[in-house]
Amino acid sequence: MAGNSFGTIFTVTTFGESHGPALGCIVDGCPAGLPLDIGDIRRELRRRRPGGGGPATTRSEEDEPEILSGVFEGKTLGTPIAIMVRNNNQRSSDYDELRDLYRPGHADWAWEAKYGFRDHRGGGRSSARETLGRVAAGAVAKAFLATQGISIHGWTSFAARIHAPGPDEQGFDLEEVERNPLRFPHREKAEQALEIIEGLRKEGDSAGGTVSCRVLGLKPGLGTPVFGKLDALLASAMLSLGAAKGIEFGAGFRAASMQGSSANDSPIPPASGRSAAASLGSVNNDRFIPHTKGADSISSLPPGVPDLDYAANNAGGILGGISTGMPLDFTVAFKPVPSISKKQQTLDRSGTVRELVIQGRHDVCLCPRAVPVVEAMAALVLADLLLLSRSDRI
Repeated sequence: MAGNSFGTIFTVTTFGESHGPALGCIVDGCPAGLPLDIGDIRRELRRRRPGGGGPATTRSEEDEPEILSGVFEGKTLGTPIAIMVRNNNQRSSDYDELRDLYRPGHADWAWEAKYGFRDHRGGGRSSARETLGRVAAGAVAKAFLATQGISIHGWTSFAARIHAPGPDEQGFDLEEVERNPLRFPHREKAEQALEIIEGLRKEGDSAGGTVSCRVLGLKPGLGTPVFGKLDALLASAMLSLGAAKGIEFGAGFRAASMQGSSANDSPIPPASGRSAAASLGSVNNDRFIPHTKGADSISSLPPGVPDLDYAANNAGGILGGISTGMPLDFTVAFKPVPSISKKQQTLDRSGTVRELVIQGRHDVCLCPRAVPVVEAMAALVLADLLLLSRSDRI
């Protein structure tokens, strides 16, 4: 089966199945000399783990990473970095009755139609547990991006019919994201959504939602104008996630109902002050200063190109597929978790109509656990583009 690798220079290959002995990744193309501690990887994997109660599954894995190669004395060697996480809490017997059944909302039949065979235990390779490798690789990419002054911030922006305030709206609190199990940036909204989610859990149902992300510190000039557009690459990365069904940048689908006069982000002199779109909520009034010059050639503007700012950020920090230096904003939509304990009608391998009640341990809403996964995929795209950009011009 092809299609398990991602990236051009900074590449990642993930491996493993939900109920196999282990999962992990191999990261290739990471520059040598990058400070990297296993604690960096452990921290991101713990953010992906179920938080206990709330919207998450009750399957509890330690998710302890092992670095097998590519790191010595706390620094990357420039060789492939192999990271493995062992599975220790599988209950494969929960899936015995699913061997010959096609679960609604899952890829069971599509997988068999393509390969003629599938691992029915927890979805096998198509399980959300595959994202362990992505998050581990993303931790490496984040460490690299941090050396370039780039940070990635994700949060649940909608779940269970409840909208959280956006980063440029009153009440948004980035620090609140890691304080509640839903990863909402607003405590009261989180409590409202969690109450609905608990009701869905009791009913045996699930909920979808959206995860939003803002990247700060990104220099202008990442991405290419045609097939290597920054937004196209991010879209490909996000839609490779199993439950992702859509993505928008900046104003996104709202732009379809706007007029050009209100949708256009007008260039303004940087000395005129930064727009509200350049902040990340009220937390420390964290301002992003576009086009910050650095020693690295990819962060400097070509001769004769003036520095500027934008009065708004409806484009989400991308114009013509190239980063503008404004905050990079996007939102990913996730469908409801398809594994629900309500009765559903389906077919078995013989074509007989069957009634199905899915057993096992499943999320009610996957958005809070998707936050570090979305951040990881963004980090992988940006790390790859940063390295590619070093050959863009003399």
